[in-house]
Amino acid sequence: MAHMGTPEAGPPPLVLVVGEEELLVQRAVRAVVDAARAADPLAEVRRLRATDLAPGELAELVSPSLFAEGRVVVLDAAHEAGKDTSEAVLGYAREPSEGIVLVVQHSGGGRGKPLADGLRAAGAAVTECPKITRYEDRAAFVREEVRRAGSRITADAVPVLLDAIGSDLRELAAAATQLATDTEGAVDETAVRRYHRGRAEVTGFTVAERAMGGDRSGALEALRWAEQLGVAHVLVADALADAVRTVARVSASGRGDPYRMASQLGMPPWKVKKALAQARGWDADGLAEALQLVAAVNADVKGVAADAGYALQRTVLALCAARHR
Repeated sequence: MAHMGTPEAGPPPLVLVVGEEELLVQRAVRAVVDAARAADPLAEVRRLRATDLAPGELAELVSPSLFAEGRVVVLDAAHEAGKDTSEAVLGYAREPSEGIVLVVQHSGGGRGKPLADGLRAAGAAVTECPKITRYEDRAAFVREEVRRAGSRITADAVPVLLDAIGSDLRELAAAATQLATDTEGAVDETAVRRYHRGRAEVTGFTVAERAMGGDRSGALEALRWAEQLGVAHVLVADALADAVRTVARVSASGRGDPYRMASQLGMPPWKVKKALAQARGWDADGLAEALQLVAAVNADVKGVAADAGYALQRTVLALCAARHR
């Protein structure tokens, strides 16, 4: 069995992961663990915060196994470590044990800087994970994520994706991977716009479905999520209007076979079934009020209201209140 910590196999015995970009930090730590387990499938992984280390516990964690089994010890938030823990880590770093990989995660800030500097001086392999704040760096990240997923993205598609998703690295990574998987050939501007429109529609209709079902907290949560994703207010307003009009039309048609009603109303059967279920919580007065609410918010999000987000929130609450009347 190969031992970890040798130049031929497995990661180096001492790894310093520096930075505050959470996604990149997690990936860096996972890469070390994966490399260790590739070299030794039986390698044990122990992970804990530096502040949770009891006196003498580090020495126990980094003691070689009697059975020569490898071990990866991941020490999170080392920048918060006290003096004793920092000294223990640096003491070990100067004389690491065979078969042990110590991964130290550090924010890189001023707090605990001597520990990070000491680990560098001790020869730790360093992975930098700084916050990605510059537009150019986010663009490079998107291109690399698409490449990792086995595709490429055109130059004109990158800014469209950044505008649609925003700066959250996890969201960007998920979108880039999904686009690369779903798109034949290069990911272009058309593919990005289609992807984002689909997300927006699904999110808007989630708000509407929960509001029509009287799920006050669920509708507000979905609305907040839509705002975080950057979904246009007008798309949410359109989804609310569509849901109310659909329930009103189905209610006016009375009860019956959903497939026959779908044919009469010119709707897909699944939409009629959903509207029939939602209609049980609505009476004629409530639906009349709901129609007025969605008409008003449609005007609000197109410029009448000073705060379109607040107008949508108010409408969602009013729709929930209008139900069961």
